[in-house]
Amino acid sequence: MSSIFTKIIQGEIPSYKIAETNDFYAFLDINPLAKGHTLCVPKQEIDYIFDLDDSTLMELHLFSKKVAKALEACIPCKRIGVLVIGTEVPHTHVHLIPFQQEVQMAITSLKLKVDPEEMKTIAQKVSKKYQEQNP
Repeated sequence: MSSIFTKIIQGEIPSYKIAETNDFYAFLDINPLAKGHTLCVPKQEIDYIFDLDDSTLMELHLFSKKVAKALEACIPCKRIGVLVIGTEVPHTHVHLIPFQQEVQMAITSLKLKVDPEEMKTIAQKVSKKYQEQNP
């Protein structure tokens, strides 16, 4: 059965898309730890990040770096934190979290409620920046 992320990638479930390549997809987390919290996933559905082949693992991190640079340019933050937990959804994913304080990086922290219009605005702004930085 397809993971929720595969359904998002295939357009069966709507998302606030940030960036997409032939092999990867980035979108806002709907239960964010901070505004701009983004997930980067390979389109290939593989549960555990260390089961990815070396090339895909490297490319996922390079894709995540490009998305992080776009986030950093659009979301006021101290840094873009990176988390790879991999237990919530059986599909490899990298969390990119713009944070002001390290406590915002705790995956078990309370999630924010962000208005759908604000999510749409954030996604459009970061997506535009991503496209400018990666023509």
